[in-house]
Amino acid sequence: MPLAAATALDPADDVKAHDALARARAFAEPLLAGELLDTGENTLQHADAVASILQNMGGSLAMQAASYLVYTCDHLNKPQEVIAKAFGDNFAALALETTKLVRVQRQARAAGSAAQLQDDSAAQTENVRKMLLAFSRDLRVVMLRLASRLQTLRHYAASKQPVPLSLARESLAVFAPLANRLGIWQVKWELEDLAFRFLEPATYKQIASLLDEKRSEREGYVEQLRASLQRDLQAQGVHATVQGRPKHIYSIVKKMRGKALGFEQVLDVRALRVIVPTATDCYAALALVHSRFTPMAQEFDDYIAKPKSNGYQSLHTVVRDAAQRPIEIQIRTQAMHEHAEHGVAAHWAYKEAGSKGYSGVQATSAYDAKIAVLRQLLAWQSELAAPVQGTGQGLFEDRIYVLTPEAAVVELPQGATPIDFAYTVHTNLGHRCRGAKVDGAMVPLSTPLKNGQTVEVTAAKEGGPSRDWLNAELGYIASSRAKAKVRAWFNAQAMSETIAKGREAVEKLLQREGKTAMRLGDLAVQMGYQAAEDLFEVVGKDELSLRTIEAMLRPAPVLLPSDELILLKKGTAQAAQPAPKGGVLVVGMDSLLTQMAKCCKPAPPDAIGGFVTRGKGVSIHRVDCSNFKQLQVRDAQRVIEVTWGQGAAARDAVYPVDVAVEAADRQGLLRDISEVFAKEKMNVIGVQTQSVKDTAWMTFTVQVKDSAKLAQSLAVVRTVNGVRSARRR
Repeated sequence: MPLAAATALDPADDVKAHDALARARAFAEPLLAGELLDTGENTLQHADAVASILQNMGGSLAMQAASYLVYTCDHLNKPQEVIAKAFGDNFAALALETTKLVRVQRQARAAGSAAQLQDDSAAQTENVRKMLLAFSRDLRVVMLRLASRLQTLRHYAASKQPVPLSLARESLAVFAPLANRLGIWQVKWELEDLAFRFLEPATYKQIASLLDEKRSEREGYVEQLRASLQRDLQAQGVHATVQGRPKHIYSIVKKMRGKALGFEQVLDVRALRVIVPTATDCYAALALVHSRFTPMAQEFDDYIAKPKSNGYQSLHTVVRDAAQRPIEIQIRTQAMHEHAEHGVAAHWAYKEAGSKGYSGVQATSAYDAKIAVLRQLLAWQSELAAPVQGTGQGLFEDRIYVLTPEAAVVELPQGATPIDFAYTVHTNLGHRCRGAKVDGAMVPLSTPLKNGQTVEVTAAKEGGPSRDWLNAELGYIASSRAKAKVRAWFNAQAMSETIAKGREAVEKLLQREGKTAMRLGDLAVQMGYQAAEDLFEVVGKDELSLRTIEAMLRPAPVLLPSDELILLKKGTAQAAQPAPKGGVLVVGMDSLLTQMAKCCKPAPPDAIGGFVTRGKGVSIHRVDCSNFKQLQVRDAQRVIEVTWGQGAAARDAVYPVDVAVEAADRQGLLRDISEVFAKEKMNVIGVQTQSVKDTAWMTFTVQVKDSAKLAQSLAVVRTVNGVRSARRR
């Protein structure tokens, strides 16, 4: 596939490309002639071979020239300035970016294949693959790396040296799939076969022996078959292009393992692809193929009539020739072929799906879609490098890829900081992050990271995050994941404080009641909670009154027939008399001492009920009060009927009620809400506030005569700027 247009430098540089290639080699020769790469290969010879591979790939003369300059960077004190002065800024940028990527990959290989951040090694490999594309500002760096890696494998094969397994694995897991995704098929196949040969030499030799023909002979047979079939189709009036598709050794092994097949069951060792103008021509070609060869009925699939879930369309059939050798033949239109080769649901989307790839096509990711865009750009020979360099961004501008000190790849959003990095590695490391080094230099925690940098976090032995990290203006955190973890930490801290407050209150109550020997867990169970922390939480939030716990701790008295309680329970209804102070009447009794329960703070016209306390008269609760409901279950005989009084004293009485407000915290919030209650002529007698992660929780205690009017006032409170909810507790 021609890459010249897709990888060209600026027009002015391209005009000078022929001269630049000769000058680049002359520039590099004195620096590289006696140098050896870490593979043992002569550096200049390696650069010569890379330039040749780029030429065969369709790379421009400018790219071929850059293949020499890449290896000179390590021999220059100021490579950016020297290369830019001699060849131009574009050459300098390309050489430096490629050199940096070479170093990063060498560091990753040296660290070994174990990925400290990923339980799934495939996920780590995918990160490396994405980093390879996101690393540079244009695709030329990727082309240079592919050509260089292919030459490295060729060198090991020719010299018969032992190959580092990490290099072979990286070639098979990263470089070959990348070449496949970019449509550079010949490079992909050669990378796969060479890498597999080094990784599994015994299996490679076994499959090679099973293929009782040499590769050249196999390809020769397929070419002969291709030409013959194309002539037959043309003779029948079908305008077709027939392409040979010989299988390579790694491809055969991959299919055998993917489908759990024996070698004799692999039916597409030899394969052809027929491309015709229309769908009607597809079926005409199929008829001719089946008439010339012996079809295998069980090996036919019509993906034109019934396309795959990703939109893939083609006819697949397997036939046998006169020698009973199986041949796979695919028949499709040019439009179907373009979709399969270059669309979002491209052929590689399932060929690279791993062990599950042959059982169905999985949905492509946003990353796969971006790769598809790159392939289309290459196929259309569009100018990829120029707009990328003009904007300073690549097609992966939303993500960056950095390294841990152990060379594991970490994927982060664009603009991520060392704090984002720390939280991605481990939540606890993020909480304890106190400093960071980027490429060995100390940097502020708000420093935006860049592709390929190595990040090392300095952490305290214990501690937590700073609230400043949540301030967007300070720029400490860019990822939503890290922000969520910081907020969760502060929420947990607030909950811990609430539980500690509740524990202290409960323990003091037990001391007053002489029940210090009582187990807190048993107390919680008796109160209807699963654990002591659950009890402490509701007490700390003032959702459960200590009086309720106190009542449970004190044993109920033995009631005698003459007890006042029995009179209250059995008393006949009398004319209600107004209570002297509370504005509440006890049905069946007059002038009985009453008090409003602090847990629910009733006010007219709430439905209410009474509970006879010991020495403190009747406690008045709202009937929907959770404490009152527990009292009804535990001591039903002490619950009595009560109602609101109607006299002048009752009409003039005021009652304290609690109002809970949740709002976005801001300056002046408390003042604005208090002004609403003042305008509504409600006296505020108490306020409690708590602010966590920019959210304020406020509890106002206001005096009202009628709780029905309170609903109107709360509607006004909800209109205050920042208020999210306002309700009576």
